Amino acid sequence: MPPAGTTIRIRGRMSARPIDEPHRASSQLELLFDLTFVVAVAAVTAQLAHGIADGHGLAGLIPFLQVFFAIWWAWMNFTWFASSYDTDDVAYRLLTMVQMAGVLVLAAGVPAAAGHADYGVVTLGYLIMRIGLVAQWLRAGLEDPASRRTALRYAAGITVVQMGWVLRLFLADAGVLPSSSQLPLFACLVVLELAVPRWAERARATNWHPHHIAERYGLFTIILLGESVLAASRGVEKALEADQISGPFVVIAGCGLVLLFALWWLYFLVPAGEGLSDRRHRSYLWGYSHYGIFAALAALGAGLEVAVEQSGHDVAASPLVLGYAVAIPVGLYLALLWAVHALVVAEPVIFPTAVLGCVTVILSLPLATPWIGMAAVVAAIAAVCVLLVAFTIWTAAVGVRAGARRHGPPSTGSGES
Repeated sequence: MPPAGTTIRIRGRMSARPIDEPHRASSQLELLFDLTFVVAVAAVTAQLAHGIADGHGLAGLIPFLQVFFAIWWAWMNFTWFASSYDTDDVAYRLLTMVQMAGVLVLAAGVPAAAGHADYGVVTLGYLIMRIGLVAQWLRAGLEDPASRRTALRYAAGITVVQMGWVLRLFLADAGVLPSSSQLPLFACLVVLELAVPRWAERARATNWHPHHIAERYGLFTIILLGESVLAASRGVEKALEADQISGPFVVIAGCGLVLLFALWWLYFLVPAGEGLSDRRHRSYLWGYSHYGIFAALAALGAGLEVAVEQSGHDVAASPLVLGYAVAIPVGLYLALLWAVHALVVAEPVIFPTAVLGCVTVILSLPLATPWIGMAAVVAAIAAVCVLLVAFTIWTAAVGVRAGARRHGPPSTGSGES
């Protein structure tokens, strides 16, 4: 017998959840689902780090972005569907497990995709994930008549685009598709993937919960920051294996942690839930822009791993490349973070001039890597981000004090003049 107060939902009707549901938070199933993406992101980050260390970082960038798109898009599709239709019954849980299995298969195919441009296993994992999601949308269309057209559009659109991915793989394996046309075809399929939600919701918008979505994106940001910590720890392990603990090693490891903490602080300066609630029409731009933020964090993990590793033994990459492997992801993250905040926040606390100045400095620092060393560059990048955090906190405090002066002291309610 289950303990008192426990409810086991064998079967529930899948209908749209209220958009103003109070105290909506991520479920335990969603948190478990995210753990499978930890494996996938770790795999793609490790492959990018290997490419950078071997001097092939630019060649490994395209496979990284392609595989990371599959990871991000699968996570995002599940997240927005769950925000609208999470019934948490047996059927929902089992179909979620199918999608989790697809993520693990995709993660297993990352080395082949990054090393040999073999996307067979990655495509298989993606197919498994999409089968689970299509089944969820078909169930929603069957059980929620009000949103049936939207759900069936989602199911049809996902299915058609998935057929395109399978056809791309088949033509490539058969030698019919030239290698020069594979990347343009990939870009076309990505555009179609991104167009499916916009087309489907023209029939009727889904009832996604703004605060739930903001929390889910925040949790995935934390996962990616954690992946950067894991990647850096792999670099520490490799440096320790070389038995060379040096001053630069300690500086890079310590400043890398400070850098990640500053980036975390900046992301959570302003909660996005209220902004998404007031500006639901900007949800597409807000959600899609996070691909760049998430990819930048994953790439930063690879850069920090190699930065720590090179302090213990030589790597094939030049000092300039190593510097930019950290600087470019940080600069991209800051620029996109400002843009994402500006989309939904009424009064952004991150000012564009401050971000522009920080990004300019950060992208200039690697030019000095051959002379001042990688440790100094990482320390300087971390210092710039810390200064940006301090500046935003200070300006926010000044704004609060100015607002208090404008509105005067609170009324005592005594009625005295």
